Amino acid sequence: MRTDYHRWYSHRLGRELGIVVYGHWGPPLLTFPTSGGDEWEMQNMGIVAALAEHIEAGRVKLFSCNTNSRDSLYNKGAHPFHRSWMLRMFDEYVREEVVPFVWANCQSPGLGLGVAGMSLGAFYAMNAILKHPDVFKRCYAISGLYDMKRFMDGQYDDNFYFNNPVDYLPNLSDGWYWEHYRTCDIRIVTGSGPYEDKGPSLQLAHLLGTKHIPHALDDWGPLGGHDWPFWKHQLRDYIGRW
Repeated sequence: MRTDYHRWYSHRLGRELGIVVYGHWGPPLLTFPTSGGDEWEMQNMGIVAALAEHIEAGRVKLFSCNTNSRDSLYNKGAHPFHRSWMLRMFDEYVREEVVPFVWANCQSPGLGLGVAGMSLGAFYAMNAILKHPDVFKRCYAISGLYDMKRFMDGQYDDNFYFNNPVDYLPNLSDGWYWEHYRTCDIRIVTGSGPYEDKGPSLQLAHLLGTKHIPHALDDWGPLGGHDWPFWKHQLRDYIGRW
């Protein structure tokens, strides 16, 4: 399998982050790691191997990126408003740096991207498609958490509000978003398997429903647990339907 590694310094983030690209061609899927993970997590935890057949067949071209969660949500040594600023900067990094990189790598400017993540990665994936539905057209948010207030120590500002889906969704009213949401496949994935808490997924699905945003709540029952063996099976199944 072709594997290419890319890394650059982002002035928005004040640090370097890397992206690993798997495959020669195919619809692009950008993945975000879980808490503590990095751009190699999808390979190290078996996701790339689980998708190898699809990657080799050109059904998907996988882009595995890192996040700045240690500088933002998990940076307990920083003021909460610094954390929320860095959360905003990561959203800008994804839209203004990662998306153009993927387009250039695929030699297809403007091509719709898929996005996916598990656990904390599901939050990043969902935030990406909800804020940029003109760019991201598929989302697999698996075993996610979508209200990040627990990371803010009771503090709150606009940078946090506009990157916390359960806060900005209820007040979203710009028709531009609905035009693009109608072209998106948004999937909230949960279940009743080991360690899975479906509460955040149900909360998000309810919010999307009240705003009439097209989506699917996929409950895998006992096959939907909060661990890599479940996530590998689920993502392989979804990509197999492309």
